[in-house]
Amino acid sequence: MNRRDFLQLLLATYFSGIIQKSHANHSNIYNFEKYGDIRLLHITDTHAQLEPNYFREPNYNIGVGTNKNKPPHIVGNEFLKYYGIDNDIYKHAYTYLNFNILANKYGKIGGYAYLKTIIDQLREESNNNCLLLDGGDTWQGTGLSLLENGKDMVEASNLLGVDVMTGHWEFTFGEKMFLENISLFKGDFVAQNIMLNEEAIFNDIEPVDEDNHYQKPYTIKEINNSKIAIIGQAFPYTPIANPRRFIPNLTFGIKEKELQNLVNKIKNTEKPSLIILLSHNGVDVDKKVAQNVSGLDIIFGGHTHDVLPRPLEILNSSGRTLVINSGCNGKFVSSLDLKIKKHSFNYRYKLIPIFSDLIKPSQNMINLIKIKNQPHASLLNKYLGKTNTTLYRRSNFNGTFDNLICDAMNNILDTEISLSPGFRWGTSVLSGEDIKMKDVYNHTAITYPNTYTREMSGELIKTILEDVADNLFNPDPYLQQGGDMVRTKGLKYTITPQAKVNHRISDLALSNGNKIESNKTYKVSGWASVNQEESGKPIWDITSKYIQNIKNYDINTSFEPKIKLENDNIGIET
Repeated sequence: MNRRDFLQLLLATYFSGIIQKSHANHSNIYNFEKYGDIRLLHITDTHAQLEPNYFREPNYNIGVGTNKNKPPHIVGNEFLKYYGIDNDIYKHAYTYLNFNILANKYGKIGGYAYLKTIIDQLREESNNNCLLLDGGDTWQGTGLSLLENGKDMVEASNLLGVDVMTGHWEFTFGEKMFLENISLFKGDFVAQNIMLNEEAIFNDIEPVDEDNHYQKPYTIKEINNSKIAIIGQAFPYTPIANPRRFIPNLTFGIKEKELQNLVNKIKNTEKPSLIILLSHNGVDVDKKVAQNVSGLDIIFGGHTHDVLPRPLEILNSSGRTLVINSGCNGKFVSSLDLKIKKHSFNYRYKLIPIFSDLIKPSQNMINLIKIKNQPHASLLNKYLGKTNTTLYRRSNFNGTFDNLICDAMNNILDTEISLSPGFRWGTSVLSGEDIKMKDVYNHTAITYPNTYTREMSGELIKTILEDVADNLFNPDPYLQQGGDMVRTKGLKYTITPQAKVNHRISDLALSNGNKIESNKTYKVSGWASVNQEESGKPIWDITSKYIQNIKNYDINTSFEPKIKLENDNIGIET
């Protein structure tokens, strides 16, 4: 493209009304030059964030086995070097570096009103030869979505124009509410890996097909004379990572063999131009699926919240499979333009950051969000206190917001050790900002929030840490269940990610240095129990009470364990 063409594109974008006038110098971010026959758009893991927010990318994203030092397990300066990025606005989008400074400079990210503006423009420029795919974790993650049972997100998704979705946290509202929400959703929900179990027969639940699927395994869309098959892959470990009681009639799993059979069947019967897997596996699992399952052209993935500025091209017996991941919290939209050939395709890809300060919002979406927020505004906007440090969650180990939650449990519940789940969802709060009730909900809004206090032996505490470490650092991606290390307060330990199962945790001690003894008991608090219903107060009550008591939260550093044998790991930056 010559300079004249580039300036014409800038002017066209500016006058189209996308870019706020005060930020026209960044309008090249939102130039969408049409290419090929079909445009595929992808969002994932928005976690119900209807409004713009801050989100700090991790400085710990440790890869193990064959995934060590390979995308997505690269952070900070090494990430910029790997992708050849030297522009501040993209540095801020993709990394944690200078987070506070750049967040103040470039403002918040995401927000459905801003997503809609960009997505509408992408559709229009493709002459509506376009599909919008949603990788799931859409209905859950905020106080509003919890109070609305996800219905706010179904309406927002309909207005956004989502064509196809799959899921994970959607199921934590329970089967009944899931079906109620799906009946309101105007797109297709697909999942080839969710089946009915034997209990479903006694509960008069009917499968959607002769293969005993709970929802459609795939859907066919015809775009610009091309037939596109979209297979769904919901999170395989939903009944393990979340309470099974919410989905008593369903089974999940990776189901690689069934997926291969389905791909073969679609190829033979539907004869599509393209077969897509809309996945909530996580990037490492998607990479293994791409290697092992032949016939998949593209995997649009989610779950692990990873940012991939370029598709990964995975070679397999049938050629190549593109693996794409689009971050989280509405921070990005993936745009993939395809030129379809007889037995292949060419592509152009752009991962588009959604900087809300740069984009004119959709008024229709603003109106919907206002209507949904209005009944709950006084609760969600309740002032609790201030933070003197930036609060964030996303990291393999303790984030500062996790530290706040653990401090709250130890103080309010009078325990010496606290444990908090390694969730990856949760927005950031900048140093010096007010902490509102909605900020607490952004890290705690689940349907099993009750806290507990109990005596645990040192042996059990170590077992818990070892189990989560194996989930995170097992070298076989199929044995990883997503999420990060359990967050702790009152403990110190050393971790060796590449060690064998049950041998990763060592030097386990209380924060005062006293060694944890296996046969001694300790008073421990926690929340989000998966295997049993707890009777303690919801975690948001405990956390908000603590913030109101102390008024200002201050922490110099969040707890990080000592990490052994990973000095050459570029997924670590301290």
